[in-house]
Amino acid sequence: MTHEFQPLHDAAIRGFASDNYSGVHPEVLAAIAAANGGHQVAYGDDAYTEHLHEVFARHFGDPVEVYPVFNGTGANVTALQSMLPRWGAVIAASTAHINVDEGGAPERVGGIKLLTVPADDGKLTPELVDREAWGWGDEHRAQPLVVSITQTTELGTAYSVEEIRALADHAHERGMRLHMDGARISNAAASLGLPLHAFTRDAGVDVLSFGGTKNGALLGEAIVVLDPEASAGLKYLRKLNMQLSSKMRFVSAQLIALLDGDLYLRNASHSNAMARRLRDALDAGIAAGELPGLSFTQATQSNGVFAVLPAGVADRLRDRGFKFYDWDAARGEVRWMCSFDTTEADIDAFVAGIREELARAAA
Repeated sequence: MTHEFQPLHDAAIRGFASDNYSGVHPEVLAAIAAANGGHQVAYGDDAYTEHLHEVFARHFGDPVEVYPVFNGTGANVTALQSMLPRWGAVIAASTAHINVDEGGAPERVGGIKLLTVPADDGKLTPELVDREAWGWGDEHRAQPLVVSITQTTELGTAYSVEEIRALADHAHERGMRLHMDGARISNAAASLGLPLHAFTRDAGVDVLSFGGTKNGALLGEAIVVLDPEASAGLKYLRKLNMQLSSKMRFVSAQLIALLDGDLYLRNASHSNAMARRLRDALDAGIAAGELPGLSFTQATQSNGVFAVLPAGVADRLRDRGFKFYDWDAARGEVRWMCSFDTTEADIDAFVAGIREELARAAA
């Protein structure tokens, strides 16, 4: 006897808390269904994972090694482990996901020392790297051997090709490697208007974590090795870190669905455009003197908007059903994220709610 599964939520409700809140893009669901049926060899020796290497080679060039994994934390920890000896350390921005949002996994699971520096816009520079890039040969100090950047950053900003190249050159000249956390790498491609290889391989990135979940996948990321000399042991580390999927064809099929055509770019371009629509509407309101107390803390270059609201306004907006997170509650800073399925109507309703609550706060 079959049982018809009934949804437990209202599918018409969307918020601005995270691009992880969104569902799975229909084309990705279709790819999973198409990969179903029959038997395929487990643990990556399947037709879909084999094809995935061809897809990534088209986007990133050869040689390329691709290791599908379950999630972004697993991708980052496993990639960084493969780039470091036991005594190695990673330089990252203090806002980096590996530093503040991965539950200590780089340290506890990866055994990796993080050397962090403040970056107001989430982006490292060679000068910021040099705050921690020292002490080579000192047996008392963890050795700085990898620089890790996030593209787009945790603050919604995007590195230019020139900025990445400067970091890569700076790192390589000092015997370090460059890792990119690409949880929102598709949003970066849409923001920059460039192919993926232009700001990764061509700009000197050695290893990257490619994100799919935030851009329409059910689950699925990949570690992408662009310089084989920068990484070792991934075949073993992926299993050791519990990131080796037995039914890997279903992870690979999702990434194929995103990258074999232009779905990755369509999804990211849409989420970026929705964030731009939100920012532009609010900027216009500020310019007209209609939104007292609202300001922004970061440039809107991808699918995130970072704003400061007067006391109490954020909670009242959430009480009205608009879901989003505080970013820095002490100064009233909030983060609004858009997704591949955010609609213009969602944005317009949110803008109207913000207007009403700001007017109420000023009354």
